[in-house]
Amino acid sequence: MSTATMKLFYNPASPFVRKVLLVLLETGQRERVELETVLLSPTSPSAAVNAHNPAGKIPALRLDDGTLLHDSRVIVDYLDHQHVGEPLIPRDGASRWRRLTLASLADAVMDAAVLIRYETATRPQEKHWDEWLAGQQAKIVRALAEFEEAAGAELPSRFDVASIGIACALGYLDFRQPELSWRKSAPKLAAWYADVSQRPSMLATQPPA
Repeated sequence: MSTATMKLFYNPASPFVRKVLLVLLETGQRERVELETVLLSPTSPSAAVNAHNPAGKIPALRLDDGTLLHDSRVIVDYLDHQHVGEPLIPRDGASRWRRLTLASLADAVMDAAVLIRYETATRPQEKHWDEWLAGQQAKIVRALAEFEEAAGAELPSRFDVASIGIACALGYLDFRQPELSWRKSAPKLAAWYADVSQRPSMLATQPPA
């Protein structure tokens, strides 16, 4: 059994954390990483995270030399260079930029959904900014339409950085916005997600009930 040489500051409810955990599992690196649970919000920071990451966000990955990597995109890129299998991020060519663009759009969905969660869960209802919430939700709806197009041929080809990001985004929508019922307008995407949801890595990283 491998010895953990890295520490991941994490919270299982975070879709960005889930993305990193999926990469660790898909690339056979999970045993190299110790998990440290961090409970934080924009108004309740973590001193342990802030000590090395001024942004105060998770996931954050501390390497064996003490270096701390933060932002899930940076961590995923780092981990993708630490295994011997097929890269999850294409190294060059048009496929690299397309897959990274889809992954970026998945991040945008997660960003919008997390911001909606903070606005609706932490602020009194009378102080909710309805126009702002609608704007964030519109980003999600537009992205889902693009994912539906990609689900026809692009997504099923590989479970890579794009597919992992989109799966995490959809999982978070189910977790925090079940009322969205996104499957009704995205049947191809729904079928793809039903399939990838049965991967061992996806089952092992489901958000808490």
